[in-house]
Formats: sequence, structure tokens, C-alpha cells
Amino acid sequence: MKMENERSNSQRGITRREILGAGAALTASALTSQIAFGATTQPGGPSAPASRLGSRRLGSLEVTALGLGCMNFHHGYAPRSSKEDGIKVIRAAYDRGVTFFDTAINYGPFLSEETVGEAVAPFRDKVIVATKFGYGYDSAGKNIGLNSQPDYIRQMTADSLRRLKTDYIDLYYQHRVDPEVPIEDVAGAVQDLIKQGKVRHFGLSEAGGATIRRAHAVQKVTAVQNEYSLWTRDPEHEVLPTCEELGIGFVPWSPLGSGFLTGTISPETTFDPKLDMRASRARFTPEARRANWPLVELLRRVGADHQATPGQVALAWLLAKKPWIVPVPGTTQVAHLEENLGASKVKLTASDMKEIEDGFAAIKVQGARTTDALRKNHDLGADLGTSSVSGHGNSPLPRR
Repeated sequence: MKMENERSNSQRGITRREILGAGAALTASALTSQIAFGATTQPGGPSAPASRLGSRRLGSLEVTALGLGCMNFHHGYAPRSSKEDGIKVIRAAYDRGVTFFDTAINYGPFLSEETVGEAVAPFRDKVIVATKFGYGYDSAGKNIGLNSQPDYIRQMTADSLRRLKTDYIDLYYQHRVDPEVPIEDVAGAVQDLIKQGKVRHFGLSEAGGATIRRAHAVQKVTAVQNEYSLWTRDPEHEVLPTCEELGIGFVPWSPLGSGFLTGTISPETTFDPKLDMRASRARFTPEARRANWPLVELLRRVGADHQATPGQVALAWLLAKKPWIVPVPGTTQVAHLEENLGASKVKLTASDMKEIEDGFAAIKVQGARTTDALRKNHDLGADLGTSSVSGHGNSPLPRR
């Protein structure tokens, strides 16, 4: 796929080398900063001072301003990575200052947690590991739908701790709201795990405002992780205001639009229909990619003044939106990791932000952000066109 991307981009007069070259100065600056901060190798692994990337707070949890999403190694995209290659990228991220790593049970399934656990084992006490529960599996390891029953949460937590080679999870998200289990019961189960020292912070994913409020009333929610990027604005109408009001951090997943916002996916790019989720997304048909290309051109125009790539501007835009937003872009290549981390050096001005917003308003994004089947697992209020205001979301109310 990399060769296909470079070939299709060359038809537009751009190559991956040229795109990464625009961020070379930023990468060099980051490496110089690493030396300036006196990073040294310790018996437990290389030190990774958060100040290299800057730190942010998700509620009461301090993390690096950019994290690393660890789904891509074994789930969702092609080609898949080996465990060894995944470990290499995770440790490269740590060497460059990243101390916030995001995974989940169903990435693989299970393989991502195993890779993260092995990768961070030498410096476990220096990093923040987030994982997720909420999907059920049969004895053969096949996903059989949502399951946030308290007993099952406890069972899956024990399994996650084993795979992650740790005795605690820093941030534990409910991956999707379970329409069969009151969110109060879920929050209560996580609260028990926190009291036992197995979990430190509670989070929700693809949740709407009402569910967030109900969960927060039982156990403080530290972070919400919903899809958010320049071309996916769903959290803005309900979720972000709720997080701001309650002091909850926000972690955008797919902050680079599944790679499209980097400018390396052209209408000619092909995707493996068996391994790459983009093959089934309406937003990634050749026609939709062609119609949505002006978004990339917008990011490129803004980036020109900052010597930044489109992907770096897309991440910098998220960082500039709110100080409690922490993107977790995923990648399987160290070069792309370095490019993503360079976004922390891109400081967009008010004029830049206005140009991006005005440009976005003039572009009608074509194609739904996900499939109908996956959208069924999103909470009310998590998607544009839905609202949980004056309601209770998709989580059933507790029995009286």
C-alpha cells in the first residue's frame, strides 16, 4: 500500500519524501530538544521527559500532549505489523517523549494489548496505559457483540492486566455504551476496580452527553474518546461542551481521518477489502476522496507558512481547539511517528484557525464517517443529527 500511495501521489506531483521533508526541520528541532533535556538511558529503559512534547491534563490525569494509538499494528488497516515491529514503534515513541499509549481488548483482538504490554514493560511506571472493555468474546476469541455486565468487566480486566504485564490500568474506557446495562452499573463496577487498585481512571468512548453525565455522577469520568478531526466534527455539538462543563478531558480517535488528512491517500489508492476497514467506508470511495481532497489542500496552504505537512496541521488544529484535548494518532512506521510528533511544534495563530474554519465551512464532506453497522453502537448525542438533551442516552435507566 505504501508503494501505491507514493505512486498515486506522484501523479499529483507530490511524494511521501516531499511531504515528510516539509517536517524535517521540526523533527530535527525535536531531536535537539531531546539532547537539551538530557535524556539518558536508565536500567529500566530510556527516560522520556514529558516536557519534550508538553503535557496536558485529562481531568486529574497528566499525559503528554500527543499520545500513540496502538490499534494500527494488528487491527483495522493493512498491512498488519508483527509484534516485534509494533514494539519497535512504541519504544521509538517513548524515546521521543511519548508517555501515553492507547490500546483496547478488541484490537487484534487481544494482540495490541500483548504488544503494548511487552513494549512498555521496561518502563511501565513511567508511562500511562489506556485500554478498553465492553466487547464480548466466545471461547474461540470471536467477537460476539457488546458486553458490559459487571461480572464480565471484572473477568476481562483480569485478562487485560495479564496481557499488559501489569497490575493496574491507568485509564480504562468503556469502548461502546451497552444498551443492555445501565451506565450506573458500569461506572460502579469500574469504581470497585479503582478501589481495588486495578484501575486508576475511568473513561467512555463514543458516548453522548447524557450518558457522560450519568456515569460521572457515580464515578468521575477522566476522559471521553470519540472520533474527532477536521472532517469529523460530531463531538462539537454536545460532547465537547459536556466535557468542558464537567472538567473531563477529550481524546480524539482517528485524528488524521484514517490517514486521509495526511495527504498521502489519493483517489487511486487501493485498500485490502479483507484487512483494511477503509475499503468499506463511504468516505473512502474514489469519488468521495476526490470530492474531499480540498480539505487536504486547505491544510497544505495553512502549513506552508509553518513548514508543516497537512497531517501536522490537522493535529495542531486539534491541539489548538482546547487545552484538554489530547490526540492519539496511530502509525506503524517510525518516520510517520516523527512527523506526527512534529505537530507539537506547530503553533497555529488565530488567523490560521479562522482560515481553517472558513475553508471547512465551504467544503461539504462527502461520505459517512463509519458504516451503518458500527454506527448502531454509537450513543445518542455522539453523532451529528442525534441528541441526548433532555434524555438519558442509549444506556437503560437503572431499575427502581
